[in-house]
Amino acid sequence: MKMTREQRYRFIEQAEEGEIDKLKALISACSWRQSYHIQPVTGLLNDPNGFSYYQGHYHLFYQWFPLGTEHGMKYWYHVRSTDLVNWEQVGIGIRPGDKFDSHGAYSGSAIVKDDKLHLLYTGNTRDEAWIRHPFQCLAIMDESGSVVKAEQPVISSVPSGYTEHFRDPKVWQDGDTYYCVIGAQRTDMTGCAVLYRSSNLTAWEFLGEIQTQLSQFGYMWECPDYLEMNGRGVLLFSPQGIEGEGDLYNNIFQSGYLIGEPLNLQTREFDHDSFQELDRGFDFYAPQSMEAPDGRRILIGWMGLPDVEYPTDASGWAHCLTIPRQLSLKDSKLIQQPVDEMKKLRQQSEGHRYQTTLDNRSESVAAFSGTAYELECEISHFDAERFGIEFRTGGEEKTVLQYDRLQQKLILDRTLSGAPMGGMNGTVRQCKLNGDRIKLQLFVDTSSVEIFVNDGEEVFTSRIFPSPESTGIRFFASGGKAEFKATKWDY
Repeated sequence: MKMTREQRYRFIEQAEEGEIDKLKALISACSWRQSYHIQPVTGLLNDPNGFSYYQGHYHLFYQWFPLGTEHGMKYWYHVRSTDLVNWEQVGIGIRPGDKFDSHGAYSGSAIVKDDKLHLLYTGNTRDEAWIRHPFQCLAIMDESGSVVKAEQPVISSVPSGYTEHFRDPKVWQDGDTYYCVIGAQRTDMTGCAVLYRSSNLTAWEFLGEIQTQLSQFGYMWECPDYLEMNGRGVLLFSPQGIEGEGDLYNNIFQSGYLIGEPLNLQTREFDHDSFQELDRGFDFYAPQSMEAPDGRRILIGWMGLPDVEYPTDASGWAHCLTIPRQLSLKDSKLIQQPVDEMKKLRQQSEGHRYQTTLDNRSESVAAFSGTAYELECEISHFDAERFGIEFRTGGEEKTVLQYDRLQQKLILDRTLSGAPMGGMNGTVRQCKLNGDRIKLQLFVDTSSVEIFVNDGEEVFTSRIFPSPESTGIRFFASGGKAEFKATKWDY
């Protein structure tokens, strides 16, 4: 049963007696809880926020509505890790409810200054007519983990020419100057990103819009993120309102990037190539990146989408975050690879191995089964029309990853993956892929899969909801031969 607006905009303290215990009982009985992904303790998780490194830990916050699986009163929930793999639950990071975040602490970012972690976020407020008024707010975390909010917003109004959809500040430092990019909607209902500058993180100057070649590209750009790699500028953002085109833009909302010459911070001109999607799967949105102490650029996304019903909703929780991915640049394309630290989860150093040539048949292997594992598979010497891997198989259930040689497409099919998703556009995602060798790296968890193709040239991220008994893995070739070499590590 849907919550009323009043129920959605309650604070934790306003939960009814026994309400949270009831949620926890529902969640503990759910067979789809993840084993190694960040997921909400109760209720709904969405955007990753404040991804940073401070005082020996990676810090990560996520948008959190604790009392249900709908979007309501958002908190920042805090987790931290020394290795990007084993995450400690710290608890509430930013608590909403003050004058400038009365209806939620919305998304934002973090940066270290004066040995403290500065959290810049959008305060969501609503007036009596339920009209939104956003404020860009600052909270400061010290070494003890104590978070104190600034009494006044650091950006207190929306500039002329933009609507109240003005949020998600992402901050970075250039020399002695701080910049932040904010996702915005123009008054003509088109999306864009704007730029601010500050010398101290508290007084911000509006510089104007980032000048891209995308003047009509969706109705809102959420969660922008600017970074530079190999002398190139990269603008990440999540546009809303893009129509599907063949294999592209098939989810309700997209996430992607522009690559070009570095952003000119004086003129705000950004000379870029065409927009590219970050992920080819079903469930990926609102990613955020950070620079690790060793110089790596690491990205984490929300493994979910707004306005979509998920099978776990009935069990009192929704969504998770992706595993951390290291970004690199190759031929004007972002490459995403799982961080090396993921290898720490491998329960066997050597893994289970499998090698064979399949000729118009499928094969299961006894050691290849489970609900949480990493599977690496290289497929070569093929003339089969179709070949690939079926996983989380059992009874009628299976998730299929296959290559169609005639179309030269890699296809992920979750038609028979288990409990169906609500309101999604179809059950198949695919992309063009050429080559005489295909390398697949699958990170399977209880209710998700992340597939890295050819060392991160493409990624497919998806939630799947099979029954606990569906643990099988099958390799197959149809209409010819294919050679398989695979290794599996249990997690």
